[in-house]
Amino acid sequence: MRPIILFFAFLMMLSLSSCATRVVTRPSAVTVVKTRPANYKIVKVKGKRYYFWNGNHYRKTRNGYVITRL
Repeated sequence: MRPIILFFAFLMMLSLSSCATRVVTRPSAVTVVKTRPANYKIVKVKGKRYYFWNGNHYRKTRNGYVITRL
């Protein structure tokens, strides 16, 4: 009787484990600005360059400038 209980307990533990190893979330909306205005300021944070204007921090990408949260 005991081996049967142990067997079913083992099966239950296997069925409760998750197979997911990585969860990827994507931002719902990304704002891309193609060109920066003339009144921007360069800010360096941890050795990385960010552009500040209009109350937001932007990061340069291939497609333009993307709003980031510091």
